[in-house]
Amino acid sequence: MKKEYVGKCYEVVETADQVFIGNDFPAELKGSEDTKRLCGANAKAKANATQKIPTLLKCATNKRWQENFKGKHKVDAKYGWYRFTTRFALPVYSSDLKEVERFNIYRIEMLIRHAADGNLYLYDMVNIKKETSTPLRQ
Repeated sequence: MKKEYVGKCYEVVETADQVFIGNDFPAELKGSEDTKRLCGANAKAKANATQKIPTLLKCATNKRWQENFKGKHKVDAKYGWYRFTTRFALPVYSSDLKEVERFNIYRIEMLIRHAADGNLYLYDMVNIKKETSTPLRQ
């Protein structure tokens, strides 16, 4: 995860929400339960997605709220959690690595905590799944 994002704020275009990247984000992203259970292509896709966090937040849709049930997040997620859905594409190259054969599309949820200070903070990127639709051809 690029630490250059920490301390910055990005707008979700669909909702005009301002989402900050806090100091805790890199550690949570790297050590979360969701990250630990990933393997193979989805783990690589999540790692690649971290390179485009501003774009993923900008294009996020489908905002949903959920109550905070864990005591450990009593302060940092005092007002609950939001989830946004976003998508990104990764190229699949030919065996000689000279041509892009297609793009695999992935869906990922941006987990946002609504903190006691009233701000929204990106907490993790979870539930990554490869889209089952026909991949885009170049």
